[in-house]
Amino acid sequence: MRRRSARARQAERLWLLVLLGATVAWGQGSSPAGAPFARGEVLNYSVNWPSGLSLGEAQFKVGGGEPGWKFEFSLDASLPGFEIKERYQSTAGGQFCSEILEKEFVRGVRKGREKVTYDQKKRVAERQTLGGGRSEVSVPECVKDGLTFLFFLRRELAAGRVPPAQAVNLGAPYQVTASYADSPQLEVSGTRQTTDRVLVSFRGPASSHTIEMFFARDAARTPVLVRAPFSLGTFALELVR
Repeated sequence: MRRRSARARQAERLWLLVLLGATVAWGQGSSPAGAPFARGEVLNYSVNWPSGLSLGEAQFKVGGGEPGWKFEFSLDASLPGFEIKERYQSTAGGQFCSEILEKEFVRGVRKGREKVTYDQKKRVAERQTLGGGRSEVSVPECVKDGLTFLFFLRRELAAGRVPPAQAVNLGAPYQVTASYADSPQLEVSGTRQTTDRVLVSFRGPASSHTIEMFFARDAARTPVLVRAPFSLGTFALELVR
């Protein structure tokens, strides 16, 4: 079996970090009951090296027709000599149960495109790849892909609760646990404010990681900073105004 390069592993970890820990909330649109974000949001953030030097940028968009949702994500970043481009689009129902996840990526010399279709009644996720590959995996009731889970977490925090541990589909099943840590003060866009630090741990078939997420105490529970430790150092995702 061919082993993945260190750069490829770093790129995949960066992708998991972005999906589980980076969203900033502002924009125009109507917010339905129970959701702190609105259809029409445009979400932007920067990905930084431990030194503070920018690694790249990304964007989230929220759309879809009521009661459902459509979440879009794009990332353009690079490690030294290693390009990373990610494009994801997730469709979910009104209760944040995943329906379709489509993604394209470039990670160094690797390129791929795939589509995952979730049959919530049969509790099955079917994955189809660009080369014609097809596979199925059993999933729990109302399973969420990583992109949908990100917005579900925001909704739960805005309602004053931390979601219970659950399985999330990130190409493979991951057990995701969120827990409250403390309430530090951070400098956010020139203003010092109290935030809530939440630890998000995820364990998959071959890896496990824990990231720190800092949420503003606003109605939208806006994440203002995310930190994730990797072998090259601790990377930060910082709010961009």
